[in-house]
Amino acid sequence: MAIKADEKKKIIKKFAQGDADTGSPQIQIALLSSRITELAEHLKSHKKDNHSRRGLITMVGKRRKLLSYLEKKEGEAAVKKLMKALGIE
Repeated sequence: MAIKADEKKKIIKKFAQGDADTGSPQIQIALLSSRITELAEHLKSHKKDNHSRRGLITMVGKRRKLLSYLEKKEGEAAVKKLMKALGIE
């Protein structure tokens, strides 16, 4: 259930802050959001897969922590803009 390499490159290119940027909070949040979406779809058809469900909850928590970190560093406007771009509520 990992992200394919070409998808990952597209996400990195879209949310990168510079040419060599691969690990900024914006990219990490975008990659986590992509994995969360994939895993949520998996869990819709495999309702009893509790191990994957726990991983999903962990990823959501990590994304929430990264969003709060980004809010402290960049401000609330940057977080709202990123959330809108990712389709997160």
